[in-house]
Amino acid sequence: MSMSPQQVQEHMMAYLESTECQIIEKSPHHVTVKLSPQADKQLTNRPYYWGFVERTGVEPETLSFTFVFDPEQYDQKAQLASPQQPQQDSILSRYFGTAPLVPQIGPGRIQREDVLYGSSRLQQIWNAARQEGSCLYLFEQPAALQRETLFSAAYEPWLGVCYKVEMACDVKKEELHFIGISLVTGRIVSPFPEQLRGLTLSPRLPENIHVQPASIALPQAASLLEEHMTRMLADMDYGWAELARERLNEELAVIDVYYEDLLKEPDEEKLAAIREQYASRRSETTWQYEPKVQLSAITCGLFHLRSSR
Repeated sequence: MSMSPQQVQEHMMAYLESTECQIIEKSPHHVTVKLSPQADKQLTNRPYYWGFVERTGVEPETLSFTFVFDPEQYDQKAQLASPQQPQQDSILSRYFGTAPLVPQIGPGRIQREDVLYGSSRLQQIWNAARQEGSCLYLFEQPAALQRETLFSAAYEPWLGVCYKVEMACDVKKEELHFIGISLVTGRIVSPFPEQLRGLTLSPRLPENIHVQPASIALPQAASLLEEHMTRMLADMDYGWAELARERLNEELAVIDVYYEDLLKEPDEEKLAAIREQYASRRSETTWQYEPKVQLSAITCGLFHLRSSR
């Protein structure tokens, strides 16, 4: 699975809004933002600056960015919107040429950064979100009428886990799978966001509700989800892995041919160095081309939803 520029933007906006960044300008292709202190600390790698701010108590000056999610569309819009620069017509310009425009620098400078699926900045955002919200504890917020009824509503606890599947060889592909399991019935729902669509979730326990007791412990539920993911991975098409092994065999054959004559070196000292280099080349090539599949949980949460769902 890949992510469209719109999906990348949704992830970025969710992070910026949750960290209370100041949105300066926004379009379907970009967002210009002044980072909050929390986001600046997580994204800009300025520990000495923030150490100075905390020691002295001065007002912090956070950085501003223009995050571009569709560079081609953004650049086209920018070219259409930008006015033509007036030509310099002076005696100096006739003799020395036109002076280049000086870039804006200093605290007010807005840096542009293209944020695409697979980019280091998006991975940094995910890492920050994983650290700050690696485990959620949320309740479905009921309608106002529920607070006035005589009987409390039954809520069903769910464990939701977002897994990342990494398929790597000389190329790499990543997929995200968000699945959930009822701790009461053991029913597994994939994709789990469909179960949450349209709901208002909050960490606050609602009034006039009760949570059903779980019949499945969290470790058991986590094992059941891992078994579900393992079965799903077993049913995937691994044609890419077969092609990767073919490329690996071709690369190893090239290395073997290259070192075939070198390994006939009569000098034992030189031969030992050649053998070490030969083994290293084969090992590096095998690591690069050998197909690998890795499954990891990147975030999880306990969701308490109305049991009628």
